[in-house]
Amino acid sequence: MAEKPDLAVEFYYRMRAALTGRQDRDSKRRLKQQSQRSRPFDGGRSPKAVSSTLDALVQSFGWQGKVAEGDLFANWKLIVGDRVAENSFPEEYKKGILTIRCKSTAWATQLRLMTEEIQTKIAERTPDLEVKELRIIGPQAPSFKRGLRSVPGRGPRDTFG
Repeated sequence: MAEKPDLAVEFYYRMRAALTGRQDRDSKRRLKQQSQRSRPFDGGRSPKAVSSTLDALVQSFGWQGKVAEGDLFANWKLIVGDRVAENSFPEEYKKGILTIRCKSTAWATQLRLMTEEIQTKIAERTPDLEVKELRIIGPQAPSFKRGLRSVPGRGPRDTFG
């Protein structure tokens, strides 16, 4: 049988708590145990959809543009089609300018002719991403700065003068 606390002792601890703001050890322990109790069906413990959590995270950090840019780069094939995607890829997006690298100069010319159509498809697919301009470039030319046919220093200059 649980023993009832002495009325004088309980009165003393309550008065001390009221005057000094300090609680007795037993009440601190009881409050701590109550705050640590967690039950499976308590309020706020229901599962949430990952998409709503991620949407809130993206909104709070202002990552809408970066997510849209990643969507554009990942789904390039869906935006422009299989054949164009095999011969080109988005290389960089900076300040509203999307740089697209093509495998040949012929494909670069073809994509330049399709610029408006590509911009329309990008706007439909990723409305959060504002593409102002498409910069379409061909393959990189080889550099002769290094290798067998390079000259150390400034190279040959005109010596007749």
